[in-house]
Amino acid sequence: EQTVKNFENGQITADGLLKEGVTSKQKFKDGHLHLEFQLPFMPQARGQGRSNSGCYVLGRYEVQILDSFGLEGKDNECGGIYKLGAPSVNMCFPPLAWQTYDIDFQSAKYDKDGNKTAKARITVKHNGVTVQDDQEIDEPTPGGTNKDESVAGPLFLQNHSNPVRFRNIWVVEK
Repeated sequence: EQTVKNFENGQITADGLLKEGVTSKQKFKDGHLHLEFQLPFMPQARGQGRSNSGCYVLGRYEVQILDSFGLEGKDNECGGIYKLGAPSVNMCFPPLAWQTYDIDFQSAKYDKDGNKTAKARITVKHNGVTVQDDQEIDEPTPGGTNKDESVAGPLFLQNHSNPVRFRNIWVVEK
């Protein structure tokens, strides 16, 4: 059974799924995130208007969620690190199919004087296939809720006015 107790602004749909537009109450630095999402069928929409959402790791690095079935696999499509890195292969299933992200992440590292000593890193498996492999991330992506790379951050599931649904969300800290 889904619960909203771990999310700010959490809402459950009539069929028991988590709605978009939520932020985890818990904050993380390094870990493994698993989530499942379902994209709505929006045949009249095109481009970024088609089932648009995002999974913001640490509240600052967006792994795009978008109906990209049959498309090229750009950085602003499903599996892309928004504006920073295209997926190595487009693994997006058709709308209404449940999909998975398994994301390993390491936050940026800083020394005691506040100097960045290592960039954030991310590996993304989309539907079981690695589409981002230990990718260095130079800076936070646009639209995040937490730009300060030196602190722990939440999971943020973006509300982009499309009814994307989520289930089976968990994080194992490292």
